[in-house]
Amino acid sequence: MQLKDKTAVVTGAASGIGRATAETLASAGAFVFLGDIDEERGKAAAAALREQGCGAEFIRLDVTDLGSVALFKKQVYEKRGQADIVANVAGWGKIQPFMENTPEFWRKVIDLNLLGPVAVSHAFLDKMIERGSGKIVVVASDAGRVGSLGETVYSGAKGGAIAFCKSLAREVARYNINVNCVCPGPTDTPLLRAVPEKHQEAFVKATPMRRLAKPSEIADAVLFFASDQASFVTGQVISV
Repeated sequence: MQLKDKTAVVTGAASGIGRATAETLASAGAFVFLGDIDEERGKAAAAALREQGCGAEFIRLDVTDLGSVALFKKQVYEKRGQADIVANVAGWGKIQPFMENTPEFWRKVIDLNLLGPVAVSHAFLDKMIERGSGKIVVVASDAGRVGSLGETVYSGAKGGAIAFCKSLAREVARYNINVNCVCPGPTDTPLLRAVPEKHQEAFVKATPMRRLAKPSEIADAVLFFASDQASFVTGQVISV
């Protein structure tokens, strides 16, 4: 699956699944813009890709801030003229009983996991529609398909992201734009490693293969949806 001469945008690209996605798309030949609020790790990730001979650049991005999204878009277009692939990977969650949640917690979870992909996709769709081509991939979660104990609002936000993908896919298919969704199961990321060990063990026991996914295994599914091999696939959700 080759992405030569393609330009890709990856949110949440400083670490975890986002960084693995940036690495995978860059290895396939795409020029990748890495967006994240973590400037230090984001710049390091982009530099590591350039050292490997890949095209990559870091631009600070806060997906919950519409001004930041607009500036990110402006810089991408100034440097490359277009974005062929938008991979919405940025997200956040925390295991906590629902009755201990605060309204501020709800807002953060929804802003990052649902409204973030909405804002970034909306920002880059205009030129995709104008051009008549494009790939949008949202990394949601299996929590959005089946629920997850202690992640009730997170599950709701990810379920919303899944429904957003399916509806947007119907709306933009006439412009030859594919919109698909990848739903990771428990994955070995810094976010998951911050969870108490007993919860990590429970995640492993609940997984058929009795192990955590590698971030690169999630990124491979994003690569498929971003490639020409998925040219007639849209509005689909794949669990990894």
